Amino acid sequence: MSQMQKRVAVLVSGGGTNLQALIDAQHMGIIHSGSIEIVISNKADAYALERAQRADIETAVIEKKPGGQAEFEEKLMALLQEKQIDLIVLAGFMSILSENFVKHYEERIINVHPSLIPSFCGKGYYGLKVHEEALKKGVKVTGATVHFVNEIPDGGKIIFQKAVQVLDKDTPETLQKRVMKQAEWKILPRAVEKVCKDMMMAGGKV
Repeated sequence: MSQMQKRVAVLVSGGGTNLQALIDAQHMGIIHSGSIEIVISNKADAYALERAQRADIETAVIEKKPGGQAEFEEKLMALLQEKQIDLIVLAGFMSILSENFVKHYEERIINVHPSLIPSFCGKGYYGLKVHEEALKKGVKVTGATVHFVNEIPDGGKIIFQKAVQVLDKDTPETLQKRVMKQAEWKILPRAVEKVCKDMMMAGGKV
């Protein structure tokens, strides 16, 4: 990585399809202002870790014990500082981060959400639930949003959005797949590049 490139950490909990989109985008040069330095999971069996290892990216596991939010975040912060991370990307990371943690990394954490915020977002809206609710409501257009993370779930400033058509025969599963392919996997790498580039132009951290 060049000295100017921003150092990126990706936080994951599951299969890592969004992580794969980021890895592919880095290989294709779509992401060139930043470099994925480490992938961190709160679950030791997350398949995303294998994806990272196959791409020669360092991995780490920090598991959260019941009631151990503060200890979990202390370990996470220590690792991020050790790796001199500039930008944190939440890619299917299923653990809420505290207000203190988020404020420490203000405008340096981004997340992808599978709807057009402010629709179908906030507490309890994640995974298939988002698409189930969209179909229940009968919306004709849905999509994905990449946003900065603040103390309000899905409440931070929007970076990119992309719309996706809802089809009459859609199930939550088919809709989820289309939103990933047509929106999430496209706008998340673009957002990482934009934020890293903005940091570089600002001469440091946002």
